[in-house]
Amino acid sequence: MGEFHIDGESLRPEDVLAIAYGQHTASLSESSREAMAKSRSAIEQVLDSDDVVYGINTGFGALSSVRIELGHLEDLQVNLIRSHACGVGERMDPEHVLMMMIIRANSLAKGFSGARPEVVDLLLSMVNARIAPVVPRIGSLGASGDLAPLSHMALSLIGEGDCTICDENSWNVMQSSDALSSAGLSPIKLQAKEGLSLINGTSQMCAYMAIALTDLENLLLAADCAVACSLEGIRGSHAPFDPRIHSARPQFGQSISAARISGMLADSKIMLSHADCNRVQDAYCFRCSPQVHGPVIDLTREVRRMLEVEINSATDNPLIFVEDNGYEIISGGNFHGQNLALASDAIALACHELASLSERRINQLLDPKWSGQKPFLANEEGLESGLMLIQYVAASLISELHLLANPATSSNVPVSMGKEDHASMGATGTFRATTTTRYLSQVIANELICSCEALDRIEEEPGNGVEKLHEWVRKHVSPLDSDRSLTAECEALSSSIMNGAIGRLFG
Repeated sequence: MGEFHIDGESLRPEDVLAIAYGQHTASLSESSREAMAKSRSAIEQVLDSDDVVYGINTGFGALSSVRIELGHLEDLQVNLIRSHACGVGERMDPEHVLMMMIIRANSLAKGFSGARPEVVDLLLSMVNARIAPVVPRIGSLGASGDLAPLSHMALSLIGEGDCTICDENSWNVMQSSDALSSAGLSPIKLQAKEGLSLINGTSQMCAYMAIALTDLENLLLAADCAVACSLEGIRGSHAPFDPRIHSARPQFGQSISAARISGMLADSKIMLSHADCNRVQDAYCFRCSPQVHGPVIDLTREVRRMLEVEINSATDNPLIFVEDNGYEIISGGNFHGQNLALASDAIALACHELASLSERRINQLLDPKWSGQKPFLANEEGLESGLMLIQYVAASLISELHLLANPATSSNVPVSMGKEDHASMGATGTFRATTTTRYLSQVIANELICSCEALDRIEEEPGNGVEKLHEWVRKHVSPLDSDRSLTAECEALSSSIMNGAIGRLFG
């Protein structure tokens, strides 16, 4: 277990996941400690002056014109947290809450928020101790920050609300003050601006986007592998993956997808045995797979770039800029999650498209017209149904994905007496994206089950990569000797795909 130094500059999505799942600990870097102290000094100077500055000595949102007296500023921060902690719905997974805490800590560590280093120290100490506040998922509009979820997080920092604490892989709920005490920690007393700095940012959205991005990166490789396996399963043509085709249209993602599929097919004996086949062209679900998978690869690269910027950004308001000749406090809108919301909409649509193509390949594997094998790959045609319902389940998942592909960004609702008149709904969108990747993994798992069953019934050896993948699938799903329930095996294979096992298989 290593230690990651939170500095507001170098955090990556995989780092967030590794820390949240206990593979690394985290601590505040010295450079960030100094930067935070400087911005905190600016807050103290405001408090010593007669200046009226939003978020420091005023109300919030539509109440920003109300000045708060010095003696009530600590009450202001506590009231903000309590009043905004009104989320509803299912509780976030503890690890997802820890991810949200890490990202919030990293944003504060940039030194533009005016929070004391002690605030980040407590956040990271809780993460390291595997103490996750209980946070209802629903409540953020993806603008003004993830206010409700982050307020539930902040409640635990002041010793209120409930936490879950991990005890040998089991999460147990207890009162926050007790959870902190059990780890030798004490609640913090929030000072001016600190409550607002904790809740005014895109941290819940970023946490869900990190999950969706990681899943999609694993699934894109799995989708290319599934194409290769299914192509061999129907004795399809390798020609559409010729690099000259893709050099003639040099889209980056398309070329990557084609190269991966072609590499899996190397040294195929199935192709040689089918050289004189009278089938002129395969269906689009095979022939055009690089042209469909490729744009999703390009999309995923851009989402990673955007997310890495976002998790290393100051996303609250106002921001404090300390300069040699003083400081300036500027109100803006970095809490707005439109970038994450639009990316989440794109991911949801991409997952639908990848799943649609995968289901069409399942159909061909189960159809004697294309596979040349028994219908549904049943052992005893008619008496047994074989893998018939595998396709049904894939089709049902695509129906779910079709609904989820509707944009979250189009559901704007103005709030706060019209002052906050545009919301991204990015928290809704990014959580939805994690659901779409999970459903896609289940469709791809079903395709791999069908393709490996088809390969079992072909005498010739497939390509080297396909053979390696076939052996891996068989560790999770045994051959179909007779009809049986496949739920547990389908879900186990899906889970392994999501965990990046195929990437590790091929190094």
